[in-house]
Amino acid sequence: MSTTDTTIFIIGAGVGGITFAVGLRRQFPGFADFKICEKAPDLGGTWRANTYPGCASDVPIMFFTHSASLSPKWRGTHGLQPEILGYWDDLTTKYDIRRCISFNTAVTSATWDDNAKVWSIATKDSCGEEHTTRAKVLVSAAGFLEIPRMPDIPGLDTFKGAMFHSGNWDHSINLTGKRVAVIGYGASAAQLVPELLKDSSTDIVQFCRTPSWFLWNLRSPYSRIQRFLFKWLPFTKRLERVMRFWLMELLYWIVFSGTVGNSLYRRFSTYYIKNRAPKMYHNLLIPTYKPGCKRLIVNAGYLESLHRPNMRMNWDGIDSIVEDGIVTKKGDKLRFDVIIPSTGFAAAEYPLPVRGLDGLPLQKYFDSHGGPTAFRGTMIPGFPNLFVLGGPNTLTGHTSVIFTEEVQTNFALKLIKPIMQGRVASVDVTEAATDAWNARLQKRMKGSVFMDCVSWYRVGQTGKVHATFPGSAVLFWWWMRKVDVRDFRVVDVDG
Repeated sequence: MSTTDTTIFIIGAGVGGITFAVGLRRQFPGFADFKICEKAPDLGGTWRANTYPGCASDVPIMFFTHSASLSPKWRGTHGLQPEILGYWDDLTTKYDIRRCISFNTAVTSATWDDNAKVWSIATKDSCGEEHTTRAKVLVSAAGFLEIPRMPDIPGLDTFKGAMFHSGNWDHSINLTGKRVAVIGYGASAAQLVPELLKDSSTDIVQFCRTPSWFLWNLRSPYSRIQRFLFKWLPFTKRLERVMRFWLMELLYWIVFSGTVGNSLYRRFSTYYIKNRAPKMYHNLLIPTYKPGCKRLIVNAGYLESLHRPNMRMNWDGIDSIVEDGIVTKKGDKLRFDVIIPSTGFAAAEYPLPVRGLDGLPLQKYFDSHGGPTAFRGTMIPGFPNLFVLGGPNTLTGHTSVIFTEEVQTNFALKLIKPIMQGRVASVDVTEAATDAWNARLQKRMKGSVFMDCVSWYRVGQTGKVHATFPGSAVLFWWWMRKVDVRDFRVVDVDG
Protein backbone atom coordinates (compact mmCIF):
# COMPACT_ATOMS: atom_id res chain seq x y z
CA MET A 1 0.00 0.00 0.00
CA SER A 2 1.46 3.36 -1.09
CA THR A 3 1.25 6.60 0.89
CA THR A 4 1.31 10.22 -0.26
CA ASP A 5 0.87 13.60 1.39
CA THR A 6 -1.26 16.61 0.47
CA THR A 7 -2.56 19.71 2.15
CA ILE A 8 -6.25 19.39 1.28
CA PHE A 9 -8.15 16.22 0.43
CA ILE A 10 -11.67 16.62 -1.00
CA ILE A 11 -14.12 13.72 -1.01
CA GLY A 12 -16.41 13.88 -4.02
CA ALA A 13 -16.26 15.55 -7.44
CA GLY A 14 -19.89 16.54 -7.43
CA VAL A 15 -21.24 20.07 -7.25
CA GLY A 16 -19.94 20.57 -3.69
CA GLY A 17 -16.43 19.31 -4.36
CA ILE A 18 -16.06 21.35 -7.54
CA THR A 19 -17.48 24.43 -5.81
CA PHE A 20 -14.85 24.10 -3.09
CA ALA A 21 -12.07 23.58 -5.63
CA VAL A 22 -13.18 26.67 -7.55
CA GLY A 23 -13.07 28.60 -4.27
CA LEU A 24 -9.49 27.43 -3.73
CA ARG A 25 -8.44 28.41 -7.24
CA ARG A 26 -10.02 31.86 -6.99
CA GLN A 27 -8.94 32.79 -3.46
CA PHE A 28 -5.48 31.22 -3.61
CA PRO A 29 -4.17 31.55 -7.18
CA GLY A 30 -1.34 29.14 -7.86
CA PHE A 31 -2.22 26.81 -4.97
CA ALA A 32 -2.29 23.25 -6.31
CA ASP A 33 -1.63 21.02 -3.31
CA PHE A 34 -5.07 19.46 -3.16
CA LYS A 35 -6.64 16.22 -4.34
CA ILE A 36 -10.21 15.24 -5.14
CA CYS A 37 -11.29 11.64 -4.78
CA GLU A 38 -14.32 10.49 -6.78
CA LYS A 39 -15.69 6.95 -6.65
CA ALA A 40 -17.56 7.31 -9.95
CA PRO A 41 -15.96 7.29 -13.42
CA ASP A 42 -16.77 10.96 -13.97
CA LEU A 43 -17.63 14.18 -12.14
CA GLY A 44 -21.03 15.74 -11.49
CA GLY A 45 -22.36 13.94 -8.42
CA THR A 46 -26.14 13.96 -8.37
CA TRP A 47 -26.21 15.43 -11.89
CA ARG A 48 -24.14 12.52 -13.17
CA ALA A 49 -26.03 9.84 -11.24
CA ASN A 50 -29.60 11.03 -11.84
CA THR A 51 -30.37 10.47 -15.50
CA TYR A 52 -34.06 9.63 -15.30
CA PRO A 53 -36.30 11.06 -18.05
CA GLY A 54 -37.20 14.69 -17.37
CA CYS A 55 -34.43 15.26 -14.80
CA ALA A 56 -33.96 19.03 -14.42
CA SER A 57 -33.34 21.76 -11.89
CA ASP A 58 -36.22 23.11 -9.83
CA VAL A 59 -34.28 26.29 -9.06
CA PRO A 60 -33.83 28.85 -11.89
CA ILE A 61 -30.58 27.97 -13.61
CA MET A 62 -28.88 31.39 -13.45
CA PHE A 63 -29.11 31.03 -9.69
CA PHE A 64 -28.35 27.31 -9.76
CA THR A 65 -24.79 27.80 -11.01
CA HIS A 66 -21.56 29.09 -9.52
CA SER A 67 -21.64 32.85 -8.93
CA ALA A 68 -18.21 33.28 -10.53
CA SER A 69 -19.13 31.62 -13.80
CA LEU A 70 -22.52 32.50 -15.28
CA SER A 71 -23.11 30.84 -18.63
CA PRO A 72 -24.95 32.50 -21.56
CA LYS A 73 -25.70 29.11 -23.14
CA TRP A 74 -28.85 28.13 -21.23
CA ARG A 75 -31.83 27.54 -23.48
CA GLY A 76 -34.37 28.22 -20.75
CA THR A 77 -34.90 29.37 -17.18
CA HIS A 78 -34.35 25.84 -15.80
CA GLY A 79 -31.54 23.56 -16.92
CA LEU A 80 -31.93 19.95 -18.00
CA GLN A 81 -29.65 17.28 -16.56
CA PRO A 82 -27.33 16.97 -19.61
CA GLU A 83 -26.92 20.77 -19.75
CA ILE A 84 -26.18 21.03 -16.03
CA LEU A 85 -23.65 18.20 -16.16
CA GLY A 86 -21.97 19.87 -19.13
CA TYR A 87 -21.79 23.17 -17.23
CA TRP A 88 -19.90 21.62 -14.31
CA ASP A 89 -17.61 19.79 -16.72
CA ASP A 90 -16.80 23.11 -18.41
CA LEU A 91 -16.16 24.70 -15.01
CA THR A 92 -13.54 22.08 -14.13
CA THR A 93 -11.80 22.84 -17.42
CA LYS A 94 -11.93 26.60 -16.86
CA TYR A 95 -10.27 26.28 -13.45
CA ASP A 96 -7.99 23.36 -14.38
CA ILE A 97 -9.51 21.08 -11.77
CA ARG A 98 -9.95 17.79 -13.63
CA ARG A 99 -6.25 16.88 -13.35
CA CYS A 100 -6.61 17.01 -9.55
CA ILE A 101 -9.38 14.36 -9.55
CA SER A 102 -8.82 10.64 -9.05
CA PHE A 103 -11.81 8.88 -10.64
CA ASN A 104 -13.02 5.34 -9.90
CA THR A 105 -11.49 5.70 -6.44
CA ALA A 106 -13.58 5.31 -3.31
CA VAL A 107 -12.72 6.50 0.18
CA THR A 108 -12.95 3.49 2.49
CA SER A 109 -12.07 5.29 5.74
CA ALA A 110 -10.69 8.51 7.18
CA THR A 111 -9.03 8.68 10.60
CA TRP A 112 -7.63 11.69 12.46
CA ASP A 113 -4.07 11.28 13.74
CA ASP A 114 -3.88 13.75 16.62
CA ASN A 115 -0.15 13.30 17.14
CA ALA A 116 0.75 14.18 13.55
CA LYS A 117 -2.26 16.52 13.16
CA VAL A 118 -3.24 14.95 9.85
CA TRP A 119 -6.07 12.91 8.40
CA SER A 120 -5.17 9.42 7.20
CA ILE A 121 -7.49 8.63 4.30
CA ALA A 122 -7.67 5.11 2.90
CA THR A 123 -8.87 4.66 -0.69
CA LYS A 124 -9.42 1.79 -3.10
CA ASP A 125 -9.59 2.10 -6.88
CA SER A 126 -11.63 0.05 -9.34
CA CYS A 127 -8.71 -2.39 -9.76
CA GLY A 128 -8.66 -3.10 -6.03
CA GLU A 129 -5.46 -1.15 -5.43
CA GLU A 130 -5.37 0.43 -1.97
CA HIS A 131 -3.72 3.73 -1.16
CA THR A 132 -3.31 6.01 1.86
CA THR A 133 -3.18 9.80 1.72
CA ARG A 134 -2.14 11.95 4.66
CA ALA A 135 -3.84 15.36 4.51
CA LYS A 136 -3.81 18.36 6.79
CA VAL A 137 -7.41 19.20 5.85
CA LEU A 138 -10.28 16.90 4.92
CA VAL A 139 -13.27 18.32 3.04
CA SER A 140 -16.32 16.11 2.77
CA ALA A 141 -18.40 16.89 -0.30
CA ALA A 142 -19.88 13.41 -0.56
CA GLY A 143 -23.37 14.89 -0.83
CA PHE A 144 -26.43 14.72 1.37
CA LEU A 145 -28.40 12.83 -1.30
CA GLU A 146 -25.79 10.13 -1.77
CA ILE A 147 -27.51 6.82 -0.99
CA PRO A 148 -30.82 5.99 -2.76
CA ARG A 149 -33.38 4.81 -0.22
CA MET A 150 -35.30 1.74 -1.29
CA PRO A 151 -38.77 1.36 0.24
CA ASP A 152 -39.17 -0.97 3.21
CA ILE A 153 -41.79 -3.25 1.68
CA PRO A 154 -42.15 -6.99 2.35
CA GLY A 155 -41.16 -9.09 -0.64
CA LEU A 156 -39.12 -6.38 -2.33
CA ASP A 157 -36.43 -8.88 -3.34
CA THR A 158 -38.92 -11.44 -4.70
CA PHE A 159 -40.01 -9.43 -7.75
CA LYS A 160 -38.89 -11.16 -10.95
CA GLY A 161 -39.38 -8.25 -13.32
CA ALA A 162 -37.06 -5.26 -13.69
CA MET A 163 -36.62 -3.00 -10.68
CA PHE A 164 -34.42 0.06 -10.27
CA HIS A 165 -34.46 3.24 -8.19
CA SER A 166 -35.10 6.47 -10.08
CA GLY A 167 -31.73 7.68 -8.78
CA ASN A 168 -30.05 4.72 -10.54
CA TRP A 169 -31.98 4.71 -13.80
CA ASP A 170 -31.47 1.61 -15.92
CA HIS A 171 -31.41 2.79 -19.53
CA SER A 172 -31.14 -0.78 -20.79
CA ILE A 173 -34.79 -1.38 -19.89
CA ASN A 174 -37.21 -0.49 -22.68
CA LEU A 175 -40.52 0.62 -21.16
CA THR A 176 -42.46 0.53 -24.43
CA GLY A 177 -45.59 -1.59 -23.99
CA LYS A 178 -44.72 -2.29 -20.35
CA ARG A 179 -46.84 -2.16 -17.20
CA VAL A 180 -44.86 0.15 -14.90
CA ALA A 181 -45.29 0.89 -11.21
CA VAL A 182 -43.79 4.11 -9.88
CA ILE A 183 -43.53 4.14 -6.08
CA GLY A 184 -43.33 7.62 -4.59
CA TYR A 185 -44.76 11.09 -4.96
CA GLY A 186 -41.79 13.45 -4.67
CA ALA A 187 -39.87 15.79 -6.94
CA SER A 188 -38.22 13.08 -9.05
CA ALA A 189 -41.49 11.25 -9.67
CA ALA A 190 -43.16 14.51 -10.68
CA GLN A 191 -40.48 15.03 -13.33
CA LEU A 192 -40.21 11.51 -14.73
CA VAL A 193 -43.89 10.47 -14.85
CA PRO A 194 -44.93 13.03 -17.53
CA GLU A 195 -41.97 11.96 -19.67
CA LEU A 196 -42.84 8.26 -19.42
CA LEU A 197 -46.46 8.98 -20.30
CA LYS A 198 -45.46 10.44 -23.66
CA ASP A 199 -45.29 6.83 -24.86
CA SER A 200 -48.99 5.90 -24.94
CA SER A 201 -48.11 2.19 -24.93
CA THR A 202 -46.56 2.47 -21.44
CA ASP A 203 -49.16 1.89 -18.74
CA ILE A 204 -48.26 3.57 -15.45
CA VAL A 205 -49.65 3.18 -11.96
CA GLN A 206 -48.17 5.58 -9.42
CA PHE A 207 -48.36 4.46 -5.81
CA CYS A 208 -48.74 7.47 -3.55
CA ARG A 209 -48.79 7.81 0.21
CA THR A 210 -48.73 11.50 1.08
CA PRO A 211 -49.75 14.38 -1.22
CA SER A 212 -47.50 17.38 -1.90
CA TRP A 213 -48.03 21.09 -2.35
CA PHE A 214 -47.21 22.37 -5.81
CA LEU A 215 -45.58 25.47 -7.25
CA TRP A 216 -46.87 26.67 -10.59
CA ASN A 217 -44.76 25.90 -13.64
CA LEU A 218 -41.92 28.43 -13.51
CA ARG A 219 -40.10 27.08 -16.57
CA SER A 220 -39.94 28.99 -19.82
CA PRO A 221 -37.50 29.11 -22.74
CA TYR A 222 -35.19 32.09 -23.11
CA SER A 223 -35.94 34.14 -26.19
CA ARG A 224 -33.34 34.79 -28.88
CA ILE A 225 -33.07 38.37 -27.62
CA GLN A 226 -32.42 37.23 -24.04
CA ARG A 227 -29.76 34.77 -25.15
CA PHE A 228 -28.16 37.48 -27.32
CA LEU A 229 -28.05 39.83 -24.33
CA PHE A 230 -26.61 37.13 -22.06
CA LYS A 231 -23.83 36.51 -24.56
CA TRP A 232 -22.86 40.07 -25.48
CA LEU A 233 -23.88 42.06 -22.39
CA PRO A 234 -22.63 39.94 -19.48
CA PHE A 235 -24.18 42.16 -16.82
CA THR A 236 -27.62 40.97 -17.98
CA LYS A 237 -26.76 37.48 -16.71
CA ARG A 238 -25.98 38.98 -13.32
CA LEU A 239 -29.26 40.90 -13.34
CA GLU A 240 -31.14 37.70 -14.15
CA ARG A 241 -29.39 35.92 -11.29
CA VAL A 242 -30.13 38.70 -8.80
CA MET A 243 -33.77 38.80 -9.86
CA ARG A 244 -34.14 35.04 -9.45
CA PHE A 245 -32.44 35.19 -6.05
CA TRP A 246 -34.91 37.73 -4.72
CA LEU A 247 -37.88 35.85 -6.20
CA MET A 248 -36.72 32.80 -4.25
CA GLU A 249 -36.39 34.94 -1.12
CA LEU A 250 -39.92 36.25 -1.70
CA LEU A 251 -41.09 32.63 -1.79
CA TYR A 252 -39.47 32.14 1.62
CA TRP A 253 -41.24 35.13 3.13
CA ILE A 254 -44.60 34.00 1.74
CA VAL A 255 -44.46 30.28 2.48
CA PHE A 256 -41.95 29.72 5.27
CA SER A 257 -41.87 32.76 7.51
CA GLY A 258 -45.41 33.43 8.69
CA THR A 259 -48.92 32.07 9.11
CA VAL A 260 -50.68 34.69 6.94
CA GLY A 261 -48.52 34.15 3.86
CA ASN A 262 -48.57 30.39 4.37
CA SER A 263 -52.36 30.40 4.58
CA LEU A 264 -52.67 32.49 1.41
CA TYR A 265 -50.27 30.20 -0.42
CA ARG A 266 -52.25 27.19 0.77
CA ARG A 267 -55.39 28.61 -0.80
CA PHE A 268 -53.61 29.43 -4.03
CA SER A 269 -51.97 26.01 -4.33
CA THR A 270 -55.26 24.25 -3.57
CA TYR A 271 -56.94 26.18 -6.39
CA TYR A 272 -53.98 25.54 -8.69
CA ILE A 273 -54.01 21.77 -8.09
CA LYS A 274 -57.78 21.47 -8.55
CA ASN A 275 -57.66 23.57 -11.69
CA ARG A 276 -55.20 21.21 -13.39
CA ALA A 277 -55.71 17.71 -12.00
CA PRO A 278 -58.62 15.34 -12.72
CA LYS A 279 -61.59 15.91 -10.43
CA MET A 280 -61.56 12.30 -9.21
CA TYR A 281 -58.19 12.96 -7.53
CA HIS A 282 -58.97 16.34 -5.95
CA ASN A 283 -59.63 15.08 -2.42
CA LEU A 284 -56.49 12.94 -2.52
CA LEU A 285 -54.11 15.55 -3.90
CA ILE A 286 -54.66 18.29 -1.29
CA PRO A 287 -52.28 17.89 1.71
CA THR A 288 -53.43 18.43 5.29
CA TYR A 289 -50.06 19.78 6.45
CA LYS A 290 -48.73 23.32 5.91
CA PRO A 291 -47.02 24.21 2.62
CA GLY A 292 -43.23 24.06 2.96
CA CYS A 293 -43.16 21.26 5.54
CA LYS A 294 -42.19 18.90 2.74
CA ARG A 295 -40.39 19.94 -0.40
CA LEU A 296 -42.57 22.05 -2.70
CA ILE A 297 -43.01 20.34 -6.07
CA VAL A 298 -42.63 22.39 -9.24
CA ASN A 299 -45.38 21.42 -11.65
CA ALA A 300 -43.68 20.88 -14.99
CA GLY A 301 -46.65 19.17 -16.60
CA TYR A 302 -47.22 16.56 -13.91
CA LEU A 303 -50.72 17.57 -12.79
CA GLU A 304 -51.85 17.82 -16.39
CA SER A 305 -50.40 14.37 -17.16
CA LEU A 306 -52.82 12.78 -14.68
CA HIS A 307 -55.50 13.14 -17.39
CA ARG A 308 -53.65 10.72 -19.68
CA PRO A 309 -55.52 7.42 -20.30
CA ASN A 310 -52.38 5.37 -19.58
CA MET A 311 -51.93 6.93 -16.11
CA ARG A 312 -53.54 5.89 -12.83
CA MET A 313 -52.85 6.89 -9.25
CA ASN A 314 -53.16 4.38 -6.41
CA TRP A 315 -53.55 5.63 -2.84
CA ASP A 316 -54.45 2.26 -1.27
CA GLY A 317 -50.99 1.65 0.19
CA ILE A 318 -48.68 -1.26 -0.60
CA ASP A 319 -48.97 -4.40 1.50
CA SER A 320 -46.28 -6.42 -0.26
CA ILE A 321 -44.41 -7.05 -3.47
CA VAL A 322 -44.71 -10.46 -5.10
CA GLU A 323 -43.00 -12.16 -8.05
CA ASP A 324 -45.19 -10.53 -10.69
CA GLY A 325 -46.48 -7.36 -9.11
CA ILE A 326 -47.78 -5.50 -6.07
CA VAL A 327 -50.45 -6.36 -3.53
CA THR A 328 -52.23 -3.33 -2.05
CA LYS A 329 -53.43 -3.02 1.53
CA LYS A 330 -56.94 -3.50 0.20
CA GLY A 331 -55.91 -6.94 -1.05
CA ASP A 332 -55.84 -6.13 -4.75
CA LYS A 333 -53.04 -7.68 -6.78
CA LEU A 334 -51.72 -5.58 -9.66
CA ARG A 335 -49.35 -7.11 -12.21
CA PHE A 336 -46.29 -5.20 -13.41
CA ASP A 337 -43.33 -5.72 -15.69
CA VAL A 338 -41.23 -2.95 -14.11
CA ILE A 339 -41.18 -1.36 -10.66
CA ILE A 340 -39.45 2.01 -10.19
CA PRO A 341 -39.09 3.19 -6.59
CA SER A 342 -38.73 6.96 -6.51
CA THR A 343 -38.42 7.11 -2.75
CA GLY A 344 -35.66 9.60 -2.09
CA PHE A 345 -32.33 9.18 -0.35
CA ALA A 346 -30.98 8.18 3.07
CA ALA A 347 -30.15 11.76 4.03
CA ALA A 348 -29.69 11.15 7.77
CA GLU A 349 -26.86 8.63 7.36
CA TYR A 350 -23.29 9.75 6.76
CA PRO A 351 -22.03 7.64 3.83
CA LEU A 352 -18.40 7.16 5.00
CA PRO A 353 -16.57 5.70 8.04
CA VAL A 354 -14.84 8.76 9.52
CA ARG A 355 -13.17 8.71 12.94
CA GLY A 356 -12.07 11.77 14.88
CA LEU A 357 -10.37 12.30 18.25
CA ASP A 358 -9.99 9.11 20.31
CA GLY A 359 -11.32 7.12 17.35
CA LEU A 360 -14.88 8.50 17.70
CA PRO A 361 -16.98 7.51 14.63
CA LEU A 362 -18.78 10.45 13.05
CA GLN A 363 -22.04 8.51 12.77
CA LYS A 364 -21.85 7.71 16.50
CA TYR A 365 -21.52 11.43 17.25
CA PHE A 366 -24.60 12.11 15.11
CA ASP A 367 -26.57 9.34 16.80
CA SER A 368 -25.66 10.64 20.27
CA HIS A 369 -27.11 14.03 19.34
CA GLY A 370 -30.39 12.74 17.96
CA GLY A 371 -29.26 12.94 14.34
CA PRO A 372 -26.82 14.88 12.14
CA THR A 373 -25.47 17.87 14.09
CA ALA A 374 -22.77 20.38 13.21
CA PHE A 375 -21.55 23.91 13.82
CA ARG A 376 -22.88 26.12 11.04
CA GLY A 377 -23.51 22.91 9.12
CA THR A 378 -19.79 22.73 8.39
CA MET A 379 -17.71 21.55 11.39
CA ILE A 380 -18.19 18.85 14.04
CA PRO A 381 -16.50 18.98 17.48
CA GLY A 382 -13.93 16.23 17.94
CA PHE A 383 -13.14 16.16 14.22
CA PRO A 384 -10.36 18.74 13.71
CA ASN A 385 -9.69 20.12 10.24
CA LEU A 386 -12.81 18.42 8.86
CA PHE A 387 -15.17 20.58 6.83
CA VAL A 388 -18.50 19.27 5.53
CA LEU A 389 -20.29 20.83 2.58
CA GLY A 390 -24.04 20.34 2.46
CA GLY A 391 -23.93 19.39 6.12
CA PRO A 392 -26.71 19.37 8.73
CA ASN A 393 -29.24 22.21 8.51
CA THR A 394 -27.78 23.84 5.41
CA LEU A 395 -30.67 23.22 3.01
CA THR A 396 -33.27 25.96 2.88
CA GLY A 397 -36.27 24.43 1.12
CA HIS A 398 -36.56 27.39 -1.24
CA THR A 399 -33.20 28.47 -2.65
CA SER A 400 -30.07 27.18 -4.38
CA VAL A 401 -27.87 24.60 -2.67
CA ILE A 402 -24.98 25.93 -4.73
CA PHE A 403 -25.39 29.32 -3.07
CA THR A 404 -25.28 27.77 0.40
CA GLU A 405 -22.24 25.65 -0.50
CA GLU A 406 -20.43 28.73 -1.79
CA VAL A 407 -21.18 30.43 1.54
CA GLN A 408 -19.86 27.35 3.38
CA THR A 409 -16.74 27.32 1.20
CA ASN A 410 -15.96 30.94 2.02
CA PHE A 411 -16.48 30.24 5.73
CA ALA A 412 -14.24 27.14 5.66
CA LEU A 413 -11.43 28.83 3.72
CA LYS A 414 -11.16 31.52 6.40
CA LEU A 415 -10.21 28.75 8.85
CA ILE A 416 -8.14 26.73 6.40
CA LYS A 417 -5.99 29.66 5.28
CA PRO A 418 -3.66 29.67 8.34
CA ILE A 419 -3.26 25.89 7.99
CA MET A 420 -2.22 26.36 4.34
CA GLN A 421 0.21 29.05 5.43
CA GLY A 422 1.83 26.70 7.96
CA ARG A 423 0.91 28.83 11.00
CA VAL A 424 -1.78 26.54 12.45
CA ALA A 425 -1.74 22.75 12.86
CA SER A 426 -5.41 22.13 13.65
CA VAL A 427 -8.75 23.85 14.19
CA ASP A 428 -11.56 22.16 16.10
CA VAL A 429 -14.91 23.71 16.92
CA THR A 430 -15.91 23.58 20.59
CA GLU A 431 -18.86 21.63 21.96
CA ALA A 432 -20.16 24.81 23.56
CA ALA A 433 -20.22 26.70 20.26
CA THR A 434 -21.87 23.75 18.50
CA ASP A 435 -24.52 23.36 21.20
CA ALA A 436 -25.26 27.09 21.16
CA TRP A 437 -25.58 27.11 17.36
CA ASN A 438 -27.94 24.15 17.31
CA ALA A 439 -30.01 25.48 20.21
CA ARG A 440 -30.44 28.65 18.15
CA LEU A 441 -31.53 26.63 15.12
CA GLN A 442 -33.94 24.39 17.01
CA LYS A 443 -35.52 27.37 18.77
CA ARG A 444 -36.35 28.88 15.39
CA MET A 445 -37.38 25.44 14.13
CA LYS A 446 -40.11 25.05 16.78
CA GLY A 447 -42.26 27.71 15.17
CA SER A 448 -41.51 26.71 11.59
CA VAL A 449 -43.51 24.77 9.02
CA PHE A 450 -40.87 22.02 9.07
CA MET A 451 -42.35 20.61 12.31
CA ASP A 452 -45.81 20.14 10.82
CA CYS A 453 -45.42 16.79 9.07
CA VAL A 454 -43.49 13.59 8.45
CA SER A 455 -40.63 14.26 6.00
CA TRP A 456 -37.09 13.29 4.99
CA TYR A 457 -35.96 16.59 6.49
CA ARG A 458 -36.33 14.89 9.88
CA VAL A 459 -34.47 12.00 11.53
CA GLY A 460 -36.57 8.88 11.05
CA GLN A 461 -39.15 11.06 9.27
CA THR A 462 -40.54 12.34 12.61
CA GLY A 463 -37.52 13.27 14.76
CA LYS A 464 -35.23 16.27 14.82
CA VAL A 465 -35.16 18.43 11.69
CA HIS A 466 -31.59 17.86 10.52
CA ALA A 467 -31.63 18.92 6.88
CA THR A 468 -33.13 22.38 6.60
CA PHE A 469 -32.05 25.81 7.77
CA PRO A 470 -34.91 27.69 9.47
CA GLY A 471 -34.38 31.00 7.73
CA SER A 472 -33.86 32.84 4.48
CA ALA A 473 -30.80 32.61 2.26
CA VAL A 474 -29.85 36.13 3.31
CA LEU A 475 -29.94 35.10 6.98
CA PHE A 476 -27.81 32.02 6.23
CA TRP A 477 -25.20 34.21 4.53
CA TRP A 478 -25.33 36.78 7.36
CA TRP A 479 -24.75 34.19 10.07
CA MET A 480 -21.93 32.52 8.10
CA ARG A 481 -20.07 35.64 6.96
CA LYS A 482 -17.65 35.91 9.91
CA VAL A 483 -15.45 33.60 11.98
CA ASP A 484 -15.29 34.09 15.76
CA VAL A 485 -12.04 32.56 17.03
CA ARG A 486 -13.65 32.03 20.45
CA ASP A 487 -15.68 29.21 18.91
CA PHE A 488 -12.59 27.11 18.16
CA ARG A 489 -9.71 25.25 19.75
CA VAL A 490 -6.69 26.25 17.68
CA VAL A 491 -3.38 24.41 17.89
CA ASP A 492 -0.38 26.31 16.53
CA VAL A 493 2.28 24.51 14.53
CA ASP A 494 4.74 24.97 17.39
CA GLY A 495 2.25 23.41 19.82
